[in-house]
Amino acid sequence: MNKKVLLFGFFMMISAAFYAQRERVENLPTFDKRKLHYGFYLGLNQNDFKLNLRNSSIDNADISTTAAAGFNVGLIADFRLHKNLSLRLEPGLVSNSKNIYFNHLVTKQDSLREIGSTYLHVPVIFKFSTDRYKNIRPYLLGGVSYNYNFSSNEANQDDNSSGQFRMKTHNFMYEVGMGIDIYLYYFKFSPSIRGIFAFNNEIKYDDDPNSQWTAPINFMGTRGVFLTFAFE
Repeated sequence: MNKKVLLFGFFMMISAAFYAQRERVENLPTFDKRKLHYGFYLGLNQNDFKLNLRNSSIDNADISTTAAAGFNVGLIADFRLHKNLSLRLEPGLVSNSKNIYFNHLVTKQDSLREIGSTYLHVPVIFKFSTDRYKNIRPYLLGGVSYNYNFSSNEANQDDNSSGQFRMKTHNFMYEVGMGIDIYLYYFKFSPSIRGIFAFNNEIKYDDDPNSQWTAPINFMGTRGVFLTFAFE
């Protein structure tokens, strides 16, 4: 799925940029002179977990994950710091699902945990843009984000022994990406691709320190790909 998302995003950016470059008229000539402007975005995502295991009382621990595609939607506030640099706040909602397989366990009830997650995603992003060429302007993105996991179940008293997989509610990520601003007649269209990587360990450990589900896990953090279409 990651390769398909990346190829689709790359194709969309190149196609749109080629179309905009053919335009002889420069659209929205004063757009970038604004100190502050707003917009919104829609997109697709695929989030997975980076897993690091540790030595534990569980022999031959074997844990793997798979992810499905999700969606993201949000708002944009862009504050121009310099002609080639802006600071962006992009609060939104992110929804996706993941499966965690505990392959060292026998029964399906014990070996599979399905995790559906909805996040309040609040990135603070620096956007580094090139000079504009006709109706296109490539850029790079970099920043950090706060994620509130509505589906974490961190406060739930039940754990994996009762079939409940728990995660932390408050999480922090860093983000890097690239995209192209395309100046159309009425608005600016900006497709981009970015990677999302967790700083902190997101797992909520079971009460039993020798839990066959959580004892082998040293670190479990989100990593994902976002394909975003912004309208400003």
